[in-house]
Amino acid sequence: MTDSTTPGDTTALPGAVERYLKAHNEHDTAAASAELTPDVTVVDDGRTYRGVTAVEQWLDAAASEYTYTTTFLGSERHSPDRFTVTQRLEGDFPGGIVDLHYRFTLSGERISGLVIEP
Repeated sequence: MTDSTTPGDTTALPGAVERYLKAHNEHDTAAASAELTPDVTVVDDGRTYRGVTAVEQWLDAAASEYTYTTTFLGSERHSPDRFTVTQRLEGDFPGGIVDLHYRFTLSGERISGLVIEP
């Protein structure tokens, strides 16, 4: 996967979310996983990944599956520990373009949950 991120206003996001998204877009699995709690749960494309090791494997696999670009469209704070980031992906995956919502749950200063869905 090759992607680039169009800069957007991520200043309202918690540091862990901002750093995770940056690391994910740069294919830096170690930096992305550093923002996760040990018992993190990620749901993407109908699959659930539990724990840092499973999430790291998912991140590595996602980095090689498709080529795409991401554009930050916005974010919303739902509560002190829940945030949604919307990004547009354009690439060589089925459909070619999709707006995805990244629904983050925080535990302290780290990400304990992430659900990715259209």
